[in-house]
Amino acid sequence: MTRGTHDEGSCQENEQGPEPLVRGQINREEEGLHVLDIVTCTRPVQPDPKFIVVQKRANCVLSFQQKWFTSFPWLHYSATLQGVLCFHCAKVYLIQSSFASKCDPAFVSVGFRNWKKAIEKFSGHAKSQLHIHAMNVYVQKGNTVASQLSSAVARQQEEARYRLSKIVGSIKYLARQGLALRGHVEEKSNLSQHLKEKAEDDPVLQKWLDTHKQDYTSPLIQNEILGIMSNEIIRRIAETIRCLPVTQFALIVDGTQDISGQEQESVCLRYVDHDLNPHEEFIGMYSVTETTGQYLAKVALDVLCRLNLPLSALRGQTYDGAANMSGTYSGAQALIREKQPLALYVHCGAHCVNLVAQKACTASRVVRDSLDWVHQLGVLCGQSGKFKQLFHQIAKSDHETATTLKPLCTTRWTVRHSAIRSVLTQYDSILTALEEMAGRDSPTAATANGLFQQFMRGSTVLGLVMAEAVIGELECLNSSLQRRTQTVSGMQAAVCKVQSTLSGKRSDEVFQSLFEKASATVKSLDLEPITLPRVRQPPKCFSGDSSSFSPKTPMEHYRVEFFKVLDSVHTQLTERFQQGGLLTLQKLENTLLSGTIDPVVHDYPEINAQLLEIQLPMFKHGYMYSSCKEATNILKGLPLEVRGLFTEIETLVRLLLVVPVSSSEAERSFSALRRLKTWLRTTMTQQRLNHVAVCHIHQDKLDILTKKSVCTQFISFTPRDKQVFGAFI
Repeated sequence: MTRGTHDEGSCQENEQGPEPLVRGQINREEEGLHVLDIVTCTRPVQPDPKFIVVQKRANCVLSFQQKWFTSFPWLHYSATLQGVLCFHCAKVYLIQSSFASKCDPAFVSVGFRNWKKAIEKFSGHAKSQLHIHAMNVYVQKGNTVASQLSSAVARQQEEARYRLSKIVGSIKYLARQGLALRGHVEEKSNLSQHLKEKAEDDPVLQKWLDTHKQDYTSPLIQNEILGIMSNEIIRRIAETIRCLPVTQFALIVDGTQDISGQEQESVCLRYVDHDLNPHEEFIGMYSVTETTGQYLAKVALDVLCRLNLPLSALRGQTYDGAANMSGTYSGAQALIREKQPLALYVHCGAHCVNLVAQKACTASRVVRDSLDWVHQLGVLCGQSGKFKQLFHQIAKSDHETATTLKPLCTTRWTVRHSAIRSVLTQYDSILTALEEMAGRDSPTAATANGLFQQFMRGSTVLGLVMAEAVIGELECLNSSLQRRTQTVSGMQAAVCKVQSTLSGKRSDEVFQSLFEKASATVKSLDLEPITLPRVRQPPKCFSGDSSSFSPKTPMEHYRVEFFKVLDSVHTQLTERFQQGGLLTLQKLENTLLSGTIDPVVHDYPEINAQLLEIQLPMFKHGYMYSSCKEATNILKGLPLEVRGLFTEIETLVRLLLVVPVSSSEAERSFSALRRLKTWLRTTMTQQRLNHVAVCHIHQDKLDILTKKSVCTQFISFTPRDKQVFGAFI
């Protein structure tokens, strides 16, 4: 408060100012102006204090202070009354006229101007029950009970949507990584622990976890959310296929048993996108009660029906060589071709190469026996922890790095060459470990002693060297055929290249180098020399008095064995890659390369043979190509207007690209199955397994899904969820 010059002595004043009114008495003319003043204001008027009238007294001048507006924000200056009012009490006075008789008129209608007692009166008014009532009335003014309830519900729905988004995010993360959501005890499950980790710095989520944790984290809700994400991924894949310029797709099916012994059929689809890039997409795992060709064909057709994909657009099938799939009359491929003859069947190229390798390994006795010893050694290393530890200690002391000894497996396509290489590079360490293990008092001592005797033979080294020279090329071919972008023409070219390479090894010079390499190893390790095996003489009823041919030297004998392996590979590659479906595709490719329309083109309704006959000469005249891949690259690089001139050529190229050469995509899904359904998760239902498998395998597509879209679908299922969560905006 600013004081003016004043004389000593006391001064008498009224609380309202120099010209007091009787308490309760209101000037009606001023009241009308005051009412208009309050009505037109939406908030308190708080001007600069220099514009507020001062209180003049006989011996002093008192003025209003700026800090009072800060301490009492409800103060409102009325220029009409030349005093301050309580903004909220004055507003309520307009609504409830009886309110004025119960409160101090200085703050309602008259105006307060006694600045000497300002702080005392302002503080007293702020604590009065009438002022508190006025504040509550003003705050609730315009907010009906319904609107207040609606606001509370909206706030609760917003918090519920926030919590649901957090739950969906945790489930999405665990499904993407292939981790278990549940546990032996729900409190210790991955989902509960992940939410608890999120709630450490999230009070809203923490409050919900403490009170209503089980509301939307139950197994039923988990399955529902997983199903939404899985179905959305599959729906987008099917929609992509249906929206292609020419609807064409192929089917890939393969089966295996899960950890609980249940038969699982993996179904995949292959299609070619707008940019002529092949895609192979996993669709799902389907549990089957029978493995007959009829039942499996029914399952495959049912999947296509559920995806709303027309059977008329099916252009290829790729399975393994099992009779129930590849049978000519009752196999799944034959039954599907009865309904769609254009669905060409191709025996999985990777399976074919694996069968060729198996046949080659048994064509020669020395190669067969050597690989069997390698397998037994890998089994011993895997079953005996003592031998494994002993071998690693010896191998590390003899070599800079030690590689693990692994057994061979008929169903693993690319393990033979690495297993052979591991044995040949660590042969001395293997002998030392086997000899030391054979001298110990151990249940595996007899096995180690038997293997030691076999690996001491020089013929074992020669068999491994011969096998390495053949298996390496076959496994390179197998790895090439497992690519998703591999085409039939590319497969045939790769097979021809490997076949030519192996045929070039069928010479005396190549075998002599292999024999010398094996002999050098035998000599350096002081093994039993390579000698001629005992040759059984044929009966005289077959040979007569003439003497039968018998090799004179070990090199002559084992050269024949090596040539047996090469001849077996050449024969098997020729037979297994001359399939009926491949021959039809070869005719289609010849049409593309030569420009001459083959009659088989007329079987495909999506190709206009007349237009193709016009477009092929124009395409060949403008561009040089010698394979389907080169033609594909040319089409990719053309402008859209020019590319539109060759629509039928593009359709033909799509047809050549869409047929898969292997079922490797289904095999890859089996690897995911091993990670998902383990010994600790054998009770997982088929529906949940399928949903989790789709989310885990299609991680890139799962990342595209937003939590908002998943939550929106989840809410739309039941009216109760709509009421609890409202709508995601």
